[in-house]
Amino acid sequence: MSSQHNIQWKGYAVHDTREWDKFEVIEFTPKEPGDYDVDIKIEYCGVCASDVHTITGGWGNPILPVIPGHEIVGHVVRVGPKVKQFKVGDRAGVGAQVCSCFHCASCKTDNEQYCKEAVDTYNAKYPNGDLAQGGYSTAIRAHERFVIPLPSELPLEEIAPMLCAGLTVFSPLVRNGAGHFAIQFSRALGSDRVIAFSHSQDKRDDAMKLGATDYVLTSEKDFAKAWSGKIDLIINTTDVSKAIPLVDLLGMLSVHGRCIMVAIPDDELPMLKARQLAKNGVLLGGSRIGSKKEAVDMLNLAVQKKVKSMIQMMPMREAGTAVRDVKENNVRYRHVLKVDI
Repeated sequence: MSSQHNIQWKGYAVHDTREWDKFEVIEFTPKEPGDYDVDIKIEYCGVCASDVHTITGGWGNPILPVIPGHEIVGHVVRVGPKVKQFKVGDRAGVGAQVCSCFHCASCKTDNEQYCKEAVDTYNAKYPNGDLAQGGYSTAIRAHERFVIPLPSELPLEEIAPMLCAGLTVFSPLVRNGAGHFAIQFSRALGSDRVIAFSHSQDKRDDAMKLGATDYVLTSEKDFAKAWSGKIDLIINTTDVSKAIPLVDLLGMLSVHGRCIMVAIPDDELPMLKARQLAKNGVLLGGSRIGSKKEAVDMLNLAVQKKVKSMIQMMPMREAGTAVRDVKENNVRYRHVLKVDI
């Protein structure tokens, strides 16, 4: 791969939100190479619900054509002259962010994901106007601050979904205290009791195998009554607002307990009254992915505690099927696409 700005890479793109599951291979020009940039030849990319929200227009009109994907793993093929952490041949990954301002309070305190000038991995533009495209592609270029070193002990394809789905639940766990990752990391971080909530029995066996101590059906009447005031932290990974029993979740929290929303549904959350927060002094908040430091810590913990991704592999040309599966909640638990272009 050349380091020239006119280099062309290939990726699977969506051209119309009305045909969001129709992908076409296009050529695209990556951002202008910088002194701190790392080029990664992509081998696998996970499929995230964020991809579906973007290509369907659920989060607003995307910049078309859009190449989604922000659970990216592969090997380094080029480094800028000032890059210190990586060399050609290293295993490396990229999550949901590729750049920031580097000098604000958030960037200086390992909270770069909250930078006001953050550049998302795709469907975003750099300050100079260059377009960021995602990981359903042959390669990606990103500042080394947002490139994650990957441990050799874990298979690349299993690491991929950890870079968004895993990190998204790991960050609020370590700061306050996605579905299958939340259970495993909770146990790995020392939680004595981990309760899995679901609307059906379908995931019970998997949840218990992953380390859940209890499994609660939210479809049952008065499911929350037995847990009233007993839970310190709830991480909500439900991606459909109408399926979130928010009042019940808040009622299960202990005094000053926290409910952290990590899924970002297209529509509004259920209505609340102030007294539903005041009753136990509970806190309702959100969390945006995680920092690079947290990503490195997460992967190290995954190695130590043998945290596993439960994945279904597909060739990247089947991206349309993969995103439909995610939209229809028909995947256990993450699709990972293998580059085939």
